[in-house]
Amino acid sequence: FKTHRCNDFGMADQQIPGDGVVTGQGYINGRPVFLFSQDFTVFGGSLSETHAQKICKIMDKAMSVGAPVIGLNDSGGARIQEGVDSLAGYADVFQRNVEASGVIPQLSVIMGPCAGGAVYS
Repeated sequence: FKTHRCNDFGMADQQIPGDGVVTGQGYINGRPVFLFSQDFTVFGGSLSETHAQKICKIMDKAMSVGAPVIGLNDSGGARIQEGVDSLAGYADVFQRNVEASGVIPQLSVIMGPCAGGAVYS
């Protein structure tokens, strides 16, 4: 399980396996889908560099096979302790959104009080 790489602001002592996002693939009515779900109970669902890498990987896989991607968003936005690394993670996710636009279906479900970059993707 992937964990964040931040050592500042006491984050080195707070390693959570999966880093607040669960990704996977499955089938709905026999059709392949890829998904990610942010966990608000882990650092408020905030997006870190590794959190973004997991989302990008699942989006890349969805595009490679032409399957939909479903995002269950429950995030407070960028993980402020990581500074520009978390913001760069949003840039990577947004780039995937643009590349996937018109190529595969992208579904977003807002599951809680989303803020910041989490609102857009």
